[in-house]
Amino acid sequence: MQPNGSMRAQIGTLIVATSAIQLANGFFGTFISLRIGIEDFGATMAGLVLSSYFAGFTLGALGCGRIIERIGHIRAYAAFAGMVVAATAAMPLLAGSLYWLVLRAVIGFGCSGIFVTTESWLNAKAQPAERGKVFSIYMVGTFVALALGQLLISRTDIESAGPFNVIAVLFAIPLVMVSTSRAEPPQTTISVKLPYGQLLRAAPIAVAGCAISGIVSSAFYALVPAWMQDEGISRETIALFMLVAVLGGLAFQVPVGRLSDRFDRRLVLALLAVGFAGSAVALVLLPRTLPAVLSAAALLGGFMSTLYPVCVANAHDQMPADRVVAVSGQLILVSGIGSVVGPLIGTSLMAYFTIDGVLYFMAAAALLLAVLAVGRSATKRAAPHLRRSFGILAPQAAPLAHDPLGVSGETP
Repeated sequence: MQPNGSMRAQIGTLIVATSAIQLANGFFGTFISLRIGIEDFGATMAGLVLSSYFAGFTLGALGCGRIIERIGHIRAYAAFAGMVVAATAAMPLLAGSLYWLVLRAVIGFGCSGIFVTTESWLNAKAQPAERGKVFSIYMVGTFVALALGQLLISRTDIESAGPFNVIAVLFAIPLVMVSTSRAEPPQTTISVKLPYGQLLRAAPIAVAGCAISGIVSSAFYALVPAWMQDEGISRETIALFMLVAVLGGLAFQVPVGRLSDRFDRRLVLALLAVGFAGSAVALVLLPRTLPAVLSAAALLGGFMSTLYPVCVANAHDQMPADRVVAVSGQLILVSGIGSVVGPLIGTSLMAYFTIDGVLYFMAAAALLLAVLAVGRSATKRAAPHLRRSFGILAPQAAPLAHDPLGVSGETP
């Protein structure tokens, strides 16, 4: 049965609203990196403030499902979005490292709740035959919005309160859109528990890859814009660099997905890790001309954005189909821990070795993953790709299962 007009309207509203959230997120992620560089909090505190968003995001991804179950999707969405708007608006009023650390964590928690609410809602509204198409549109919209958010950097006064106000408005618009929608709460099911350690034993490369993916991606998005600003690079160029990196991630999704579904995912992961390491080193060694740097940025963003979804698909290959939600939840935790650690390590390295040290660190972490993946592939036969295929997942967004509350009632 095809979705009726009302369902299509609700799905469209959710996708547009989430794209607006990601437009704000893309702008906010780069802006906060630049603003913290101006505030001069010191390397350690800057790393903590940048990491706090990812800590809040991880806690939200793991815990907000219970909130949604208790108060329903519309109220939960309104609560999470309101939390984000309030914390964003408070940042220019409470200018201080400790205040910003707490507020960024609140924003991360709220954004995570928004994405979990949206994805479980989409699962309930989309017919099974159209679910893949709906989520493809959803994730492409996410990538495009994240990319467009970078363009706002060149048009704002970073040192003023203006950008915070713009971001608060962008977060508030989806709140109005979704709060005026009608929703029928999805029926929830009890998900199968997964003991900690079982996933690590079954899919060690997926777990290691998610941790490393979190480390390198958070370090990149949090630190590279600040370094470029310190080097006196124009904000137009910074915006263009980040735009190209995000679009590179979008361009890699489909071809890498096809490779991942055809070949041993661990070998594909190793190739991606080597490609990422090579791109990171190229950014250090290439002449700092715009064509060279943008080409390296596109490759770096492409390889980086596909590490996590390949790891997720590999993990699901190794586990029973009834543990999809539990596996995804544990991978969120692992990636989230890596995302918290990345800026902390990166800011310390950048204080002594500038951005070159950070890029070499990222390259070394990726090469370690490549070695582990090749070694595991050589010693253990690949699992058949029967349970779950590669799925598009966006940076700075939710590395979430598309069935976070177990609402679909079917085996993926």
